[in-house]
Amino acid sequence: MNSFIPARLRPIAAVLPAIVLLTSCFHDGAARTPPDPVPSEAVNASSASPLGRYDPPIVLSFVRERSSSLQSLIDQLSYETLEDNRWSRLYEQMLGIRIQYDWTAESDTFYQKLGFSLATGRIPDVVRVNGQQLRQLSNEGVLQDLTDAYDRFATPLTKRILSQEGTGPFDAATIDGKLMGIPQTGSSIEGAKFLWIRTDWLDTLGLRPPSTMEELLAVSRAFAEQDPDRNGQADTYGLALTQYLWDPVAGIAGFMAGYGAYPNLWLTDASGKLKFGGIQPEVKAGLEALQRLYRAGQIDSEFSLKDGAKVQADAAAGKIGMLYGEQWSSFWVQPSREKNPRAQWQAFPLVAEKGVPVRVPLPFATNTFFAVRKDYAHPEAIVKLFNLHLEKNWGKTANYRAYYSTPLPVWSLSPVTPAPVEKNLEAYRQLAEARRTDNFSGLNDEAKAIRKNIDAYLSGTGNPESGWGWERTYGETGAFAILDQYQKNRQLLYESFVGSPTATMLEKQSVLNELQIEAYIRIIMGHSLDEFDRFVEEWRKLGGDQITDEVNRWAAERAHGTNATKP
Repeated sequence: MNSFIPARLRPIAAVLPAIVLLTSCFHDGAARTPPDPVPSEAVNASSASPLGRYDPPIVLSFVRERSSSLQSLIDQLSYETLEDNRWSRLYEQMLGIRIQYDWTAESDTFYQKLGFSLATGRIPDVVRVNGQQLRQLSNEGVLQDLTDAYDRFATPLTKRILSQEGTGPFDAATIDGKLMGIPQTGSSIEGAKFLWIRTDWLDTLGLRPPSTMEELLAVSRAFAEQDPDRNGQADTYGLALTQYLWDPVAGIAGFMAGYGAYPNLWLTDASGKLKFGGIQPEVKAGLEALQRLYRAGQIDSEFSLKDGAKVQADAAAGKIGMLYGEQWSSFWVQPSREKNPRAQWQAFPLVAEKGVPVRVPLPFATNTFFAVRKDYAHPEAIVKLFNLHLEKNWGKTANYRAYYSTPLPVWSLSPVTPAPVEKNLEAYRQLAEARRTDNFSGLNDEAKAIRKNIDAYLSGTGNPESGWGWERTYGETGAFAILDQYQKNRQLLYESFVGSPTATMLEKQSVLNELQIEAYIRIIMGHSLDEFDRFVEEWRKLGGDQITDEVNRWAAERAHGTNATKP
């Protein structure tokens, strides 16, 4: 049963605080007005069309996690619940699909309950799963092939948006030549890392932002040893880390890239073969550098005991000077300004050793799939939900303020939430062009909403602090300005393996993941660097070599077009 539990639950502790912050940023008095009514006109198209209505209506059952951010949203809506809201009404009226939840559960118990449900075969009509769960359920024969349903019922808009990551999401959902789940495409580019620095500490110590790893190490030392907060105590750290080394905020992936190491990616070598980055020799140099920081007191000695929430609390308390994180890290560090309004953070590009260009690692981001129970009569219904969700947010009949942001994030009320993978980068580019030309008339609704938040911060009117994180992310020198340059400079390094988990991955991946994390942490905390070589040997013996063979067989088949489904 445990094999059904998602493999990447630990990063949630780091992600949730930021989601809660983002939710609270949207709060205003307008949120308690009733939502716009669903259009009353009936849809004349038959149920055989991509947006046609079932008559009589059909029931489509799911299970659902009640996360803290979702509950916070619902608490702010006077006329809506998880079961009865603008999206459930829209789906029923426009498509004749009644959304039903067989059960819901709080975050701390949801995955346990889901794991039991999957293990016993008691699944709803549509179940949201990760890649490992999709493979296992497919192997057990309880899912149906969605190839024809997607080909026939996906609208051109849906096909265009779901193909923005290339064929990878569909490769991951394709098992034995059959599309076994509809991928809710993740945005790999949103996984890009930035170096976030307390620039007020730089100013206090008369330092410049680092442009090389050597300079970064010098800044880290200064932050730990030169009392940047001027409180007369040795209570600050140069670099933040969490116990889960791949956390999207305060993880090590961005640091390791500075040494040409990509320990959580599958890479393509010079011969065209796939190799696992976590066992390559470059990793050893990165771990050695982290070990030096740890021994010098520049990393919290208790980092291996702290999840993302605890490290965020340290940042809020003014103990952290630098961290690596994704574009939304601005909201994660914003609580530090509550204690010290002069605290200032800014994103900077990743740096490498002198004279070496840095590549920015982008792990494959699609790990959410919607699978349909084998005996359900309308497999195309899930495709129709995707169609309507995308149409009402990004299509010709889009109503952003009713179905996406009110400014509360009401898009998340829907059981499916697909989105364009570069929508945030596109919003930045619209804002950048508008700033350049001083013409803001062409902004889409999302860019307009972001601009409103930024203007509040820059003008100091209303609640200006609510716009600080938005300006740090979307402003002229924000994270997306850097991401724009990453992309234009061809610095983005996409993951090479994007397929469904292999047979040995299903059996051994969780063990190998734990082995890797434990070995890395021991080395960072002072164990011999020779332990890396022992880890590599053990990783290979415990299934790593077999996985590498399977991954390369997948790549060879993909090259010959024998295992991929076209989006």
